[in-house]
Amino acid sequence: MIKTPICELLQIEYPILQGGMAWVSDSSLASAVSNAGGLGIIAGMNSNGEQLRAEIRKCREKTSKPFGVNVMLMSPYAEEVARVVAEEHVPVVTAGAGNPGKFMPAWLEAGIKVVPVVASVGFARLAEKRGACAVIAEGAESGGHIGKLHTMALVPQVCDAVKIPVIAAGGIGDGRGIAAAMMLGAQGVQVGTRFLVARECTISPVYKEKVLKAKELDTIVTGERLGDSVRSLKTSFSREFQKKERDLNVTREELEKFGAGALRRAAREGDAENGCFLAGEIAGLVKKEQTAQEIIEEMFGEAEQTLDGAKQWVK
Repeated sequence: MIKTPICELLQIEYPILQGGMAWVSDSSLASAVSNAGGLGIIAGMNSNGEQLRAEIRKCREKTSKPFGVNVMLMSPYAEEVARVVAEEHVPVVTAGAGNPGKFMPAWLEAGIKVVPVVASVGFARLAEKRGACAVIAEGAESGGHIGKLHTMALVPQVCDAVKIPVIAAGGIGDGRGIAAAMMLGAQGVQVGTRFLVARECTISPVYKEKVLKAKELDTIVTGERLGDSVRSLKTSFSREFQKKERDLNVTREELEKFGAGALRRAAREGDAENGCFLAGEIAGLVKKEQTAQEIIEEMFGEAEQTLDGAKQWVK
């Protein structure tokens, strides 16, 4: 069985975190992942403080194991969400889409383990200096908000730059991805797209079906003109967004208005025409719906076989 320092640090059985995906990662999915031995993550997304508090308490009713909250720092409610996670003494906080520095003293004082999502070496070093216990180095293969560097290049450079554990994310959807991340120096992985088709994931059946049918070239990156690149599945909506983005006669305000609410329409309403279905490049690897426990056990079983099998090439 694969055990790394991440397991002891976060008090989990397997060194895997479930991504904090907006409109996806609720108490149902997070508790299932935690009960299966990983670290489930509730997405703070654009929830206000009391909405998030209610979801945290639902999660505690469903699991006695550690779980986390992802704080989306671009949210207009980031201040109150940051306060609520401290008041609720959430075991772990991951933070993305910004710099969590101003919130970290309160989180650390509350005994929370802080694990920022980073897309560069510089940001990883800054997080370490401010007290992060680990970082998630997320490559551009990921679904949702992405940076410029890809996982293969980003992870080893971050591992070389910091002393705290590094968790790899982006393009990891099976045991081969876990094994590759370990060889790059990571001590754990964060997985999002594979968990979209977990049985405990409450997104619309339309969303799950699109992921299951996706092929290797079925994702698209939009939002670069807005300074907020996002990877999603190719749909009529995402293609139209890209078309508008390339048309300089379309203003920033018009683009933002066109995209408003698209993720909710995909995840909660299954709106195939007007929804934005976030998914990573590994969507083409995802072929079946399983429980969170089946996903985790299968991935780590494959990872052990892959690592053992690699020895045949060493003479």
